[in-house]
Amino acid sequence: RRGDTLLDVGCGTGWFIRRFAEEGLLATGLDPNPDWLAFAQIKGPPAIRWIVGDARALPFPDRSFDRVVSVAALCFVEDERQAVAEIVRVTRRRFAIGWLNRTSLLYRQKGRGGGSGAYRGARWHRPREVLDFFSGLRVRRLAVHSAIFLPSGNRVARAMERLL
Repeated sequence: RRGDTLLDVGCGTGWFIRRFAEEGLLATGLDPNPDWLAFAQIKGPPAIRWIVGDARALPFPDRSFDRVVSVAALCFVEDERQAVAEIVRVTRRRFAIGWLNRTSLLYRQKGRGGGSGAYRGARWHRPREVLDFFSGLRVRRLAVHSAIFLPSGNRVARAMERLL
């Protein structure tokens, strides 16, 4: 909904968060890489707030954001369970986390043998495995869905939007 606050954890160069901001969400992007954030800031829009930070220790009070997203970023975080706990902590209403699927065609193309290109070093999970990251956390309702990332990306962004 327009005016809702949104945090994108591991926003990188801002590809997804720009779409959310264009839909009227009050967006904040967090990433550990200041160079990526500098690039993201150039791409705009200017209303997005950019923060250098660590997904394992989000610099926000509890329940700070109406919605939180993280698209294929936690797969590169050393302690995914801690990052998930932080996302749950700062979320007021809903969150959506996209992991890299070990049973996908993309894994066969880019993930095997330690990964290639942008996927080098990423951890890939089977859909049921991600449920373990939520063990012991206070989450009212949890669902696991699969999605296909298309090169244009617009469909993925819209799918994430619907989940939120």
